[in-house]
Amino acid sequence: MAKIVSKIYTRDELKELEEWFNGKKIPDSIQLDKATYIPNLKDTLAKLFVQADINCDNPKMQGPIYLLERLKNKLEETQN
Repeated sequence: MAKIVSKIYTRDELKELEEWFNGKKIPDSIQLDKATYIPNLKDTLAKLFVQADINCDNPKMQGPIYLLERLKNKLEETQN
């Protein structure tokens, strides 16, 4: 069985991600996938960035950053 390698984000990468979101028009809500609907995207982003900043150095708590990356990818798909 292959070992799953997790990406650990640096504070610089987190800052770049935050700057990307700051430069974009953020919709009120988003359907991220079939099972994930976010009704208040701006509030959710703010909370995810707080969680990501607190847990950035913890490899077991990278979930908020992964979600931010997924949201960025979705916005890139829909805004182009």
